[in-house]
Amino acid sequence: MENKILVTRSSMPDLDEYIEEIKSIWDTHWLTNMGEKHQKFQKELIDYMQVDNVELLTNGHMALELSMQALNLQGEVITTPFTFASTTHAIVRNGLKPVFCDVDPMTFTIDSDKIESLITDKTCAIVPVHVYGNICNIEAIDKIAKKYGLKVIYDAAHTFGETYKGKGIGSYGDVSCFSFHATKVFNSIEGGCVCYSDREFGHALSRLKNFGIRNEEVVDGVGANAKMNEFCAAMGLCNLRHLQTEIEKRKTVVERYRERLSGIDGIQLNPIQENVESNYAYFPVVFDEKKFGASRNEVQDKLAEHGIGARKYFYPLTNTFDCFHNEFDVNETPVALHLSLRVLTLPLFADLNLEDVDKICDLVIACKRNYI
Repeated sequence: MENKILVTRSSMPDLDEYIEEIKSIWDTHWLTNMGEKHQKFQKELIDYMQVDNVELLTNGHMALELSMQALNLQGEVITTPFTFASTTHAIVRNGLKPVFCDVDPMTFTIDSDKIESLITDKTCAIVPVHVYGNICNIEAIDKIAKKYGLKVIYDAAHTFGETYKGKGIGSYGDVSCFSFHATKVFNSIEGGCVCYSDREFGHALSRLKNFGIRNEEVVDGVGANAKMNEFCAAMGLCNLRHLQTEIEKRKTVVERYRERLSGIDGIQLNPIQENVESNYAYFPVVFDEKKFGASRNEVQDKLAEHGIGARKYFYPLTNTFDCFHNEFDVNETPVALHLSLRVLTLPLFADLNLEDVDKICDLVIACKRNYI
């Protein structure tokens, strides 16, 4: 039986390094509630991400959900259905109505040219999603938000470690939310963070992640329990030391994929964006069945036959989820629908060797009918 190649594999430090990092926890017995590791991790992230403030949370979803709550939003939120469930669910769980905007066919991010037509007197915010490491049209979104007095909360789960025009990606918008889930470029086992500049927002968010507690005698908000524990913070500290090396390894994998799959009729690859220092988070491929001769599903099945995992990411669109009971019309986002039916993310992680990349590419190319 061949060894399986999963679509991703978590980066981890040497065991001895992690053990050394967590040793002091046995001395203090401080396991959670903003301890030494938490505080150190928070400070190092501020420096690394080039942002004013960072709030650590238990995961990326709570980063999104509690950020919206801390902003006290009401009404409609313009967002994209080409995303993970968390984005849309965070909006709905705050009692807000998602208004779905279509995506750009090249970058897969929200189509900024279509945002303004969706704004009503009920619109309170825009929640754009950076996808696969591709960033949204930040300048256009900022201009629209300022024109209409809207908040901008970026779902930046795919872009940790990236810069745009030399600035940390988390410094854009009113709020940027990141995931440190095990499947991401950077992980703290499980976790997330919020980057922001408004200190009043930060105080509100900090209380909300700790049950709405202001101090030992005052609880003035209805909050959640979304505090990052010390063991996750320790893993984050370890992985942060090696992140640039990990990104360079991922870059090598992506370059081999591009070398092998570029220029093949019926295949659309992820764009290389100007002014973006990429983290090489994902390697999506969009298959045009008529030109390529095989569908996305057929390619996925062929890879699976050889123990290779590839993911239809993102499919289905969030505006088609059963839980919304046909509330939304998927035909209003035709580009997103088109992509969701054709995109396949190929395996990508730092330790993926180039021989396996070649094997994956050989299998993909073999699916192309009459390929020469």
